[in-house]
Amino acid sequence: MKSYAEWQAQSETLTFHHQAYINGEFQSAQSGDTFPCINPATEQVLTHVASCDEADVNLAVTAAREVFRRGTWSEMHPRDRKKVMLRWADLIEQHQDEFALLDTLDMGKSISEMVTIDVPDAIDCIRWTAESIDKVYGEIAPTGHDTLAMIHHQPVGVVGAITPWNYPLLMVSWKIAPALAAGNSVVLKPSEKSPLSALRLAELAVQAGIPAGVLNVLPGFGHTAGKALALHMDVNVLAFTGSTRVAGMLMGYAGESNMKRVWLEAGGKSPNLVFADADIKAAAAASAAAIFCNQGEVCIACSRLYVDKSIKEEFVAALVEAAAHFQPGDPLDPATTMGPMVDSTQLATVERYIRSAQEEGGQVIMGGVPEYQEGKGFFAKPTIVDNAHNGMTFVKEEIFGPVLAVCEFETEEEAIALANDSAYGLGAAVWTQNLSRAHRVSRKVESGMVWVNTWGEGDSTVPFGGVKASGNGRDKSLHALEKYTDIKNVLIRL
Repeated sequence: MKSYAEWQAQSETLTFHHQAYINGEFQSAQSGDTFPCINPATEQVLTHVASCDEADVNLAVTAAREVFRRGTWSEMHPRDRKKVMLRWADLIEQHQDEFALLDTLDMGKSISEMVTIDVPDAIDCIRWTAESIDKVYGEIAPTGHDTLAMIHHQPVGVVGAITPWNYPLLMVSWKIAPALAAGNSVVLKPSEKSPLSALRLAELAVQAGIPAGVLNVLPGFGHTAGKALALHMDVNVLAFTGSTRVAGMLMGYAGESNMKRVWLEAGGKSPNLVFADADIKAAAAASAAAIFCNQGEVCIACSRLYVDKSIKEEFVAALVEAAAHFQPGDPLDPATTMGPMVDSTQLATVERYIRSAQEEGGQVIMGGVPEYQEGKGFFAKPTIVDNAHNGMTFVKEEIFGPVLAVCEFETEEEAIALANDSAYGLGAAVWTQNLSRAHRVSRKVESGMVWVNTWGEGDSTVPFGGVKASGNGRDKSLHALEKYTDIKNVLIRL
């Protein structure tokens, strides 16, 4: 990996795309409005980006619909569509350092995580999905000898995608790769807090051979561009990753408009269950990573830790030791394990929840309230709060920051009940050497994903998504393609 000085030097040579990307061209917002993109590590303005609204959404959706109807992408031979998407992945790989820097500067991710996780995983997502294009078959129904019933999977048309700021490149890839692979056109609204890599991604898509208008990117705010996209009568499917509150609003907008399908990956408050027979050192290391990596700005962060009372003292000591590895620093330094929070609002949110935890009886045993210095970045410390319980506000609500609640349990039944005592159901972790317990608990925990003796693992072959207030539908795997296709039955009388 490059040195700190090399990354700094390269960052100074970057060119930032700041306009919307519509129908294969960069253009200013129709209103002429812009908003600043701020480096959260320095609080310096990187560039001013087009602030799109309803007028721009109308332009992009019209372009997307027209190219879909022409069939230049939607009716392209599957093997040829695959070749184009593979070329696109190759181009991203050729510019991988640029993408790593874009997200590091835009939202504060550590450069080491970008190089080793985000960029390679995004490339893998596009390649894997591209390879699946010509491997999804239709069906023949078992009808009588005088009829032939064929079941086809067809692209839905125009997909609206709204993606979050915490994994800008990766989350965009998870949404648009299967949507494009299925033959759809896409109008993407990346988060206003980290839009830069999405704009570059779209430019490379056209260079790879994806027709102009098939992928459009509209920077803007949720209450303007996002709302307009969700209400648009010519958008067939809406795919979203973000908060549960906004997810509910999008479902309402779909009902107010054309009853478009809405696929939601919403909030999380994932439980982490550590039983007495767990490998304490391994569980402690993974538990620290599960809340402190990416500054805790992770939807599957295991922010609720439940430890068997009989090992709690020993485990917490190991946890504090493991958590010491995560310290905030300059995200351009490869040695940095935690960058800044994405902005001042998120930093204030972390501070508010830590104070709330203290007021409700929690004991801060590591970290604490952020010590903000104006102009020095929005940095928060890894914070562990002991003596927590499910009645506390900071245990119930998603913080999206490096704050861990430590609770205890005495029986397996109690652990499961505590884990399920939440509105959310995205991810969960279980630590035990007992195979039977691993099966029992993983089945009973109300969650879309459960990791046993690990956390956060999973490549493009496995689905990602939750239940309850954490949403519906799945990203990744072949199941992701289901969200972006219609099933059509064609019955022929012979």
